[in-house]
Amino acid sequence: MDVTLIINPIAGNKAFRSVGEIEDLLKEKADLTTFVTRKRGDALSYAKELSGADLVIVAGGDGTINEVINGMLTADSTGQDRIPLGIIPVGTANVLAKETGIPENIEDSVKLALSGTPRKLSVGKINGRYFMLMAGIGFDGETVFGVNGGLKKISGKFAYVVSGVKTLIRFNLPLIKIKTSSGEMQGYTAVVSNVRCYGGHQYVTPEASITEPVLDICIFKGKTRMGFLRFVIDVLRGKHLHLPEVEYGKFEEFDITSDRTVHVQIDGDYFGTLPVKIEVVRDAVSLIC
Repeated sequence: MDVTLIINPIAGNKAFRSVGEIEDLLKEKADLTTFVTRKRGDALSYAKELSGADLVIVAGGDGTINEVINGMLTADSTGQDRIPLGIIPVGTANVLAKETGIPENIEDSVKLALSGTPRKLSVGKINGRYFMLMAGIGFDGETVFGVNGGLKKISGKFAYVVSGVKTLIRFNLPLIKIKTSSGEMQGYTAVVSNVRCYGGHQYVTPEASITEPVLDICIFKGKTRMGFLRFVIDVLRGKHLHLPEVEYGKFEEFDITSDRTVHVQIDGDYFGTLPVKIEVVRDAVSLIC
């Protein structure tokens, strides 16, 4: 089997220590070609240009996986989007691995990638870019925008906590408008998601399924800091969908706008600002899980 490994050595806080182990395990079973990323965008470029692989394996976090998927789905060569994709989760949150049951132990995830069965999964698409997990608009978009890159390299998830606290202290979120096939909804933060998990074992969109050809949306309609804190606490308790300030739905596409600057993140990485058009792409990726 010809395997292409795309590895991000600075994913999480342990990936660089695992490069040799991952390569050794793969070489026991496959002819291996390795690409090591050095900066943002490398994984996308490698995936877009790769050829002759029977299997692509990504060793990295959700952001690296996002880049590889975008490269494979936008490649000029035909059939690249049908190459099976394996995951070795060595990132900060590893949301896709948690959602699909891919083990975070390196040896187990390598074994699964080499011998598991591919499943067709839907993805989201935002202004032409694909995402595997979610798009966060408002609070978490602002939080990701404010993450200190140096602190993230050292502490991983803690950098997001620090930025989230700063965002909460300021808490001045603009109103956003979400147009769907059922009309317009409004709120101050929203998550459009392809998965149940959010940043770990929190379930902001608990009814989502990565195999369904729809995207779930959870909108927080309150505008106060205390209301948002109650929302966060109830997310942790699994009770937030009962709050009057929360609206939830499933749709194939969304047009999201605001009269002010609103930041957006996808799959844990900063994307940009509104306006955005988000849609689901059915059976786009063959993931071994």
